[in-house]
Amino acid sequence: MYIKILNNHLLAFFLIISIVFFGCQQQGSETAETNKSTRTAIGDNAVYGGVLCVSDEESFRSIFPGKIEDATSAKIAGQIHDGLVAFNPKDLTIVPCIAKDWSVSEDQTNYTFELRSNVFFHDDECFENGKGRKVTAQDFKYSFELLCSNKFEVSYNMFIDKIAGAKEFKAGETESLVGISVVNDSTITIKLKEPHTSFIYNLAMPNSSVIAKEAYEKYGTSLTIGTGPFKFTESQDELTDLYLVYNENYYMTDSYGNQLPYLDSIHFQFIPSKVAELELFKAKDLSIIYGLPPTKIAEVFSENTANFTNRPPKTYVNQEHELVTQYYEFNASKPPFDDVNVRKAFNYAINKKKIIESTLNGQGAIGDQGITPKVMLFKKYDYSRINGYQFDPLKARKLLADAGYPNGEGFPPVTLELNLGGNTHLMVAQEIQHQLKSVLNIWIEFEQVSFTDKIEHSKYGKSEMFRSAWVADYPSPESFLSIFHGLNVPDSFDEPSYPNTTRYVNSRFDSLFVAATKMEEESSRFENFAEAERILMEDAPIIVLWYQENYTLYHSEIRNFHYNAIDYFDFSDVYIKTLTAEEFEKIEAEWANPDNSRVK
Repeated sequence: MYIKILNNHLLAFFLIISIVFFGCQQQGSETAETNKSTRTAIGDNAVYGGVLCVSDEESFRSIFPGKIEDATSAKIAGQIHDGLVAFNPKDLTIVPCIAKDWSVSEDQTNYTFELRSNVFFHDDECFENGKGRKVTAQDFKYSFELLCSNKFEVSYNMFIDKIAGAKEFKAGETESLVGISVVNDSTITIKLKEPHTSFIYNLAMPNSSVIAKEAYEKYGTSLTIGTGPFKFTESQDELTDLYLVYNENYYMTDSYGNQLPYLDSIHFQFIPSKVAELELFKAKDLSIIYGLPPTKIAEVFSENTANFTNRPPKTYVNQEHELVTQYYEFNASKPPFDDVNVRKAFNYAINKKKIIESTLNGQGAIGDQGITPKVMLFKKYDYSRINGYQFDPLKARKLLADAGYPNGEGFPPVTLELNLGGNTHLMVAQEIQHQLKSVLNIWIEFEQVSFTDKIEHSKYGKSEMFRSAWVADYPSPESFLSIFHGLNVPDSFDEPSYPNTTRYVNSRFDSLFVAATKMEEESSRFENFAEAERILMEDAPIIVLWYQENYTLYHSEIRNFHYNAIDYFDFSDVYIKTLTAEEFEKIEAEWANPDNSRVK
């Protein structure tokens, strides 16, 4: 397997081996050559047909754009739905999607989008004669009004405080969303209350996808009708797996004019065990695996050294810095964690280095600073001003005593809630449980619940601590800091607080954060974000544990698969074709001199 790897501590090991891994036997029950399709591609590279097999630890919650709150749902919805713009999966720049072009006013508050004329909703009985109709600007106005309405509970809405008139529309004070104007069937304008530098990123998220009025009126929030490259199918158990089939009316093409997508279908499997997932990958029943089971990492590499010298490789392995932070959050508005000294004591009591080395087996970087991971995308971000928490048992004990709990005496019962799915988070919780007992003489209980229940419980503050993680929605520190904005915190626990489930409120943090979102110049914006993050970490509403650096493995016959820091996946131009030595030489040259242009 060929390896592209960024963390230096593993480089020496991989220099003494080449990078090929596992024999390539079959893709599911078919080889790449027998995975034929009735469609034929022109050009000398891509081929039609095949099934891409991918997995996640837990099933999706909802693929309705307004209710997408987890990474699995976003990954699936991103194949079914499209919006005005999209991310380029290679470099996370913004590229056209349903909008073929757009312009922004000088004051950065008016966006005008020109739509393609050949975009249609998926065929469905909700449409006349069962045929999906053409998408118009009115559909986007309807979609944004639906997102900004009070017709269904959306606890976190990224547009309410950005689009002009959205608050008034949600409150029922206006009949339409005045910030959205339909110029004609192919032109729509969006007016913001004030400049917001990340607004275009918001439009690339699956939450901003276009919705057909007919589909919503028939199916409500369970609708699965979109405009994307793949269509939802009904013949599956959604708790264990899901099939998407290609959209024969998709509007995107490659540089040769071949209609996308190339794949016939995508098979999503929901597998709670990373060990079981690895076995399926080795058997070629999975095309891609995100993250190796920590207990199997050494075995995976040591037992397959003989295959590492193959050229072309059979499988690629990649480990890069991700925009994903794993952390524990406190319910900062209730005892005992309404006391900052208690929160800091817990932070200093955790030996993160031991967790990374012993429990994760190197699949992560120590969370030694703030919530924002250190990545090259943010090379101008001043991480040095953000003070994290190093392992310091003496300081932890003193802070706990200052809070009135010397040697843990009188400390109330505390429950850590974590979601089911995979063994890694359970092992980490057990290690932290023992560390807190050893350092602070506090024994915390933990409870495993479904991911859905954990999200709901955290929204309503039903436990003292929660295991959490944040995958950046877009490449900016803003995505991480936005989850602590006090604007999203209600006064009552009867109302949900999301994404600020810690219910952390600091007016200075809020002021810096809001000011930064309006700044066009990156250095000023980053300066404000970094100062806001410094304040956040001083208040310690969370324990930053590690920054994710999982291994990603995929078979070399999987072409045009681009891994990126925010786990944004576009499978529309992925295809399956056995890799030749000549092609591999070209791929190596591309890696040395990357071309970030998009196929579409």
